[in-house]
Amino acid sequence: MVAFAERKSAGDFVSPASHSTATSADWPELPLAAWQATRDTLQLWTQIVGKVRLALAPPINHWWNVTLYVTARGLTTSPMPCGGVRTIQIDFDFIDHKLIIACSDGRSEIMELAPRSVADFYREFVARLAALDVTVKIWAMPVEIEGAIPFDQDRTHAAYDKEYANRFWRALVQSDRVMKKFRGRFLGKVSPVHFFWGSFDLAVTRFSGRRAPDFTGAAPHTGNWVMREAYSHEVSSCGFWPGDARYAAPAFYSYAYPAPEGFAQAKVRPASASYHAVLGEFILPYEAVRQAADPDDTLLQFLQSTYETAADLARWDRAALERPPPK
Repeated sequence: MVAFAERKSAGDFVSPASHSTATSADWPELPLAAWQATRDTLQLWTQIVGKVRLALAPPINHWWNVTLYVTARGLTTSPMPCGGVRTIQIDFDFIDHKLIIACSDGRSEIMELAPRSVADFYREFVARLAALDVTVKIWAMPVEIEGAIPFDQDRTHAAYDKEYANRFWRALVQSDRVMKKFRGRFLGKVSPVHFFWGSFDLAVTRFSGRRAPDFTGAAPHTGNWVMREAYSHEVSSCGFWPGDARYAAPAFYSYAYPAPEGFAQAKVRPASASYHAVLGEFILPYEAVRQAADPDDTLLQFLQSTYETAADLARWDRAALERPPPK
């Protein structure tokens, strides 16, 4: 505390919430068409790793126990219990392009990230776990993907472009940074900023504190009971994903569940944002953020205005849930 006070009085303390100097150069170009094959393969690889986290990590509400997290080099499971007193952590490194499996007993295994089939990746990954005496059983069927092929049979998806894998991670780093700033403005229940390998997106979710109607939607190879757990309470959720067949470009999104009356017709900021009827959510093109004079401010406008729209229309107790802005 003394050191903190001295630094502050000396004028060299910079608040984490201070203005960012990020520019469009910090947000890499990420046209989906240029790396679609790599994107599809990488999603399946993250699902294989993510399912190990699902099997090992203790359950947490809304499936927060299954997610991955952005790191200074890629994505991580964070430490997971692994029988007895050991823990295991699995990291994607998108700088040196390796998958690192590390145990708390000092042992580790490393796989190269390079063009290879999902079946080949799965086979080696299972063998590497066995070499570390990690016993875990996962369901070898991808989830939330139409026409999915079991991991151990998938020789269709086999692309890995190192440049675009790195660009995707860099986009996640910037998105994670701004979304954490947005997360810090909320005093109520709020998720971590985390990466869902099923839908292949980075997300953060705010909660009103009220129960929601039972969710009736579905996702491929995913039980409805899974979705009901995810949406058991009223939410305003936002995030980033690289695009898919429904929207073939990277974008930021924001939705509410249940969506209050008038949500789809509301006007939000910035002007480049709009409601996408097929997706059922507001969309802000990634390129609009990347090309903005102030990308951070543009993204924060979107996150804040879509949340305010959802919260006001649904009559959340905003005074109790939000952190006052710093003086």
